[in-house]
Parts: sequence; C-alpha cells; structure tokens
Amino acid sequence: MSAMRRLHQDMLDSAAPIRPYVCGMNCSPCVAPSAPTADGKRRALLRPSWFAAVMGTGIVANAADTLPRSFPMLRTAATVVWLGAALLLVLLAVGYLRQRALRSHAGDPVTAQFFGAPPMALLTVGSGALLLGRPLIGLEAALDVDWVLWSLGTVLGLATACAVPYLMVTRHRFTPDAAFGGWLMPVVPPMVSAATGALLVPHAPAGQPRLALLLGCYAMLGLGLVAALLVLAMIYGRLVHHEAPTGTVVPTVWIGVGALGQAVTALGALAAVAPSTLPAPYARGTEVFALLGGIVVWGFAMLWAVLATGLTVRTIRAGLPFAPTWWSFIFPVGACVTATSALAARTGSEMFVWIAVVFYGLLVIAWVVVTGHSLRHAARHMGRRPVGGHAHRRTGEPEGRVNSPPVLK
Repeated sequence: MSAMRRLHQDMLDSAAPIRPYVCGMNCSPCVAPSAPTADGKRRALLRPSWFAAVMGTGIVANAADTLPRSFPMLRTAATVVWLGAALLLVLLAVGYLRQRALRSHAGDPVTAQFFGAPPMALLTVGSGALLLGRPLIGLEAALDVDWVLWSLGTVLGLATACAVPYLMVTRHRFTPDAAFGGWLMPVVPPMVSAATGALLVPHAPAGQPRLALLLGCYAMLGLGLVAALLVLAMIYGRLVHHEAPTGTVVPTVWIGVGALGQAVTALGALAAVAPSTLPAPYARGTEVFALLGGIVVWGFAMLWAVLATGLTVRTIRAGLPFAPTWWSFIFPVGACVTATSALAARTGSEMFVWIAVVFYGLLVIAWVVVTGHSLRHAARHMGRRPVGGHAHRRTGEPEGRVNSPPVLK
C-alpha cells in the first residue's frame, strides 16, 4: 500500500495490540508493541509532529520582527499570526494531553523523534510574546508569559534530547537506511532554547542569575549543535549509500537547514547580550565567534538548503502528495531568515539584508500554501470514524512494503 494510504490509516484506523511499523526508509515492516486498546475505542489521532504547525506559524511572526528592513503594517500582521500560533498551541496541547498516548508514542521509533516539536512550539510562542505581544499585554505580562513558556519548553527540550537518543540506543532498532531528517527533531530544542533565552538575559536579575542563564544558553547551543552535526553526518551517509528518499519523507531533509540556522541565530543573539554579563575580553570574543562562526555555519546551511531543494524539486516532479511533513519546509526557512538577519545586523552587509528579505518572502509564500493544504486536510478528515475491521488485525500481520516511513502523522 502507498505511503499516503499508510499515513491516513495511521491517523484514522483503530489500534491493534501489535502494530507493524517501518524501521527504515526502504525496508520491510517489522513488528513492535503498541498500546493496547479496547474494542471500539478510537485510536489517538493527534501526534506530537502536529506541533510543527505551531513552530512554523510562530516563526513567520517572529522572523518579521528580526528583519533588517522594516515594512509598513508587517508588524501588525505578524502580531495577528503570533496570536494564531498561540491559540493553536493551546488547542493542540489540550488535545494531546487528553489522549494520554505518551507511552505508546514513545514506543514508536518514528513518532518518538517528533517529541522535539512540542518544546520548540512552546519556545517559539514564548519568544513571540516578548517580541510582538508587548503592545497588547504590556511588558510585565509578556515577560511572565515568556519566562513560563521558555522554562517549560527548555525542560521538555532537554528531556527529549536525552530520552529519545536513549530509547534509540536501548529499545528501538533501525536498518542502515533508516536515518532521515526527523532524527534532528529531538536534539534541536536546546538550540532554540539558547536563541530564545538570549531575549531573557537582560531581564534576568543581575549577577550570578544572569551569568548562569547566559552560560546555560551557550551550553545548550553546544549540546544541540554538536548533536545536530552528528545526525547530519548520518543522514548524509544514508543519502549517499542508499536510495534517495521519496514521497512525504523528503520535506524532512529541510530540518537540517533549520538546525544550522538556529545555531547561527543563537550565536548572534547571545553575543548581543553577552556584554551585560561577561567581562570585556570574553564579551568581545563572543562577538568574534558570532561573526566568523556564524558565517561558517550559515555557509553550510546554504549547502544543505541547495541539496534539500534539489531533492524536493525531484520529488515534486514525481508527485508529492500533501502530508503533515510539509510543515518541515516552514520552520527551517524561518530559521534562515533569523540567521541571515543576525549576520546582516552584525556585518552591515547589504547582501545579507536582501537575502534575509528574499528568504522571508519565500517563507510567507510557503506558509500560506502549507496552511491552506493543512486546513483542507483537517476539514476532510475531522470527525471521521475509524474503520472497525482494522481493530482486529492479527498480530504481526504484514502491511506490505513502503518507500518511506510514516513520519509526522
């Protein structure tokens, strides 16, 4: 059966006691346990990957505030988009918690990768409160919202960055061609915490608390960046030594661009606030690191973006059906906007200024397209009941071969 049909069944069918899933991109199904469900009980429809919609919507708003060029009415529109992201975050969080599906999702080697999406959704909306929400709710309320969401997102992100790799080592089993862009999702949240935490450094109590926050952000940046580079090496090895990914898994290649862009953004944001905390020689060193290191990582991000673009164009020609993986296009492009804007602010280069503006234009177009498809997808499937016959599938019954894992369900 096709990958798209598998995707729809995973969202709509009722669960079996033993659920077959795909270990790699081009391998036969293997059998692993999933949470048992009683006859007639609906399977959990909401996966953590849907929080990528909050990430993508939130960064459309936040990136507008970082642009090196101001445009009339853009901030007002960005504020409206941020409010939409905040509302969507509340709806998804309530819906996901009501399902109580955490354990069953942790046992799925594909779904577990996207536990990184909820923390990044919290961090994105929280930073938007400080960047865009102040005129609406006031500085004090915006700070309170950001502190709460940043703290919660950081704790969840660090837990994900530790727990998911542990599960991959001890419980999940993968074939040599299993690596895909979703493997970056658990390790990227600490970098987002570093970039968004920089906004809170000037508002932290002076002295040791502010210093601890700044150094903690740098530590999380190192945690996320080194881990992301290791995963990118595995993904590149998979691309070179095995068949190219096809279908709805291809958009996840763009997550690598987002990881690298977040690193550049964090470097610039932390260097901007370091002089208020670190002694002069070290504060000056952070500025040099942000400039030279940022340009180096930005160059690598552009290389990965070209590779991702080529694979995407190739897949579109062959046919790329809509799936929630399309949200993998949005946050990475938004990270390119914030990274390029940070370099433009630090260097004064007109080249970076216009690259950031062009990236933002592409970001808005992509967001409109993906949002439209997502709304139509939700309207088409909302309220549909699961097919009862699938609830009684025999244990370990194979579902056929597929070309890509059912990611971002």
